[in-house]
Amino acid sequence: MITEAQKDLIKGTIPVLKEHGVALTSHFYKRMFTHNPELKHIFNMGNQQNARQQTALATAVLAYAEHIDNPSVLLSAVKHIGQKHSSLNIRPEHYQIVGKHLLASIQEVLGDAASDELIEAWKVAYFQLADLMIGVEKEMYDQMIQHDGGWTGWKPFNVVKVVAETAEIQSIYLEPTDGGKLPVHTPGQYVSVRVFLPELHLYQPRQYSLSDASNGKYLRISVKKEAVEGKPDGMVSNYIHQYFQVGKQLELTAPTGSFNLVENEHPHIFISGGVGQTPLIAMLEHLVSREGQNTITWIHGCRNNDLHAFKDRIQVLESQYPNITCFSFYDEAQPINNGAIPGWVDLAKIDSDHLPQQANYYLCGPAGFIEKHFQYLTGQGIDASNIHFEEFGPASLQLN
Repeated sequence: MITEAQKDLIKGTIPVLKEHGVALTSHFYKRMFTHNPELKHIFNMGNQQNARQQTALATAVLAYAEHIDNPSVLLSAVKHIGQKHSSLNIRPEHYQIVGKHLLASIQEVLGDAASDELIEAWKVAYFQLADLMIGVEKEMYDQMIQHDGGWTGWKPFNVVKVVAETAEIQSIYLEPTDGGKLPVHTPGQYVSVRVFLPELHLYQPRQYSLSDASNGKYLRISVKKEAVEGKPDGMVSNYIHQYFQVGKQLELTAPTGSFNLVENEHPHIFISGGVGQTPLIAMLEHLVSREGQNTITWIHGCRNNDLHAFKDRIQVLESQYPNITCFSFYDEAQPINNGAIPGWVDLAKIDSDHLPQQANYYLCGPAGFIEKHFQYLTGQGIDASNIHFEEFGPASLQLN
């Protein structure tokens, strides 16, 4: 049990974490991968290259230090991290390895300032947090196998269909290799997939939103190929586009995630940029299958008409269901834009009738996209609790 004196020592490191947190976590990851290179198979090495993972960990460590008196306020963040961990098959033994290298990194980075008492305080604090995370993740693993057809760990799936939605985005339809049942998944959830990249000699995991409603027949992911080949954060998507055709196998973890559809009588407003529409498509398909009467506004932005994935499907749904209204933004000017609004997504150009105060708002896309529209909506008086968002990659947004 952590003592009050140890809490004070932890709080005393807050200024250092604010100024040098990313340097500390960068040292930690370098140290851990040097001594335990097998963990490179678990971590997204693209996010190591672009420093997003180091920044996310630094933010989490700082938040824990700032709330060491009452860590329960971080429960929502803990659950979010737990979902990411369960999707990567993180197990209790991994916390021992991480703790060893994190404590050593604190000592090595702080040098003489790292007294034995401070290191002991952080040791107690870390393993207190680790026990909390392990407990949360155990519940998640238990829930996964309680669902009919559920599983934990990596499970092989057959690629049974590949559809080119655009020149950049492919939808991949997957069925269990063992012919077993699929668990019911919630619209908005994601799965992790992993592939072996020969150029890195590593398995690399990535998370992809499920882009169709739960149907008991297949899981569908829609993968955008990154334009710049050779970038670590684009290696998996490029590899999937190049090699994963019908008959190939992909390994998946079970669906998870808390970016879920709100089931109530209020309108649903979906706002996405680029491939950010994938979890929102699943939500829309779910609503259509339920034949609900909620008013639905669909707002999507992409570069141009040719790169507008799921465009035909959205148009069909809009023509079939009078409660659906769609707006498209194309930021590349074209002579014919099929009624799209030119420029980036701009909610100020949408009539306020389609952005009501009492509604369920869903944002999905890059961090900057989410932050821009979150600020606009709250500025219009929309309650922040009614705005739900999913950020791609390690969490960096602190919106409230």
